[in-house]
Amino acid sequence: MPSTADDWSTRHSVLTHARRAAALVNALADDHPDPAEVTKVLKAYGEVGTVAVTPRDVAEMRTAAVRLREVFAAADADGAATALNRLLGEYTGPLRLTSHGGDSPWHPHIDRDDDAPWGEWLLASSCLALAVLVWDRQHPPGRICASPSCSDVFINQGSGPDRRYCSRRCATRERVAAHRRQQGSGAAE
Repeated sequence: MPSTADDWSTRHSVLTHARRAAALVNALADDHPDPAEVTKVLKAYGEVGTVAVTPRDVAEMRTAAVRLREVFAAADADGAATALNRLLGEYTGPLRLTSHGGDSPWHPHIDRDDDAPWGEWLLASSCLALAVLVWDRQHPPGRICASPSCSDVFINQGSGPDRRYCSRRCATRERVAAHRRQQGSGAAE
């Protein structure tokens, strides 16, 4: 194995897989995503060795990302589960364990095989991680940013109240805009 088990388990935790799903959905949101940018996201979330994604792979991954966005758009656990069940039923294989020929510790997969195309892999691995989060937390695993000027998705896990925005930057931008609207309406009176 190329890395220690601790390093592997950190890179491949359910939460890391879910965050990778959100990052890829965001990276694939453009009409023509750049394969180099998609590769950067894959590397940032633990893909090791040479990662070769072609424009065709990226197109298939973009189709998967569009489908995954339905899970992030769900208003509640029931909606997220319904979207996940539809995706799991239509696009994944049976649950199986793999070690990728001994190159990694045993872990679950629901894509049809270890050499599945990138789009199938993205959909299957993301559905598996997002389903575990719904199961564990009993609410949607993430959401779409509430800022009208942002369409990014994010994982909404952790302590404290549910987040509405994908980042502090979006939250601050909306807070400042609301303050300016309030100041403007006060000055007009």
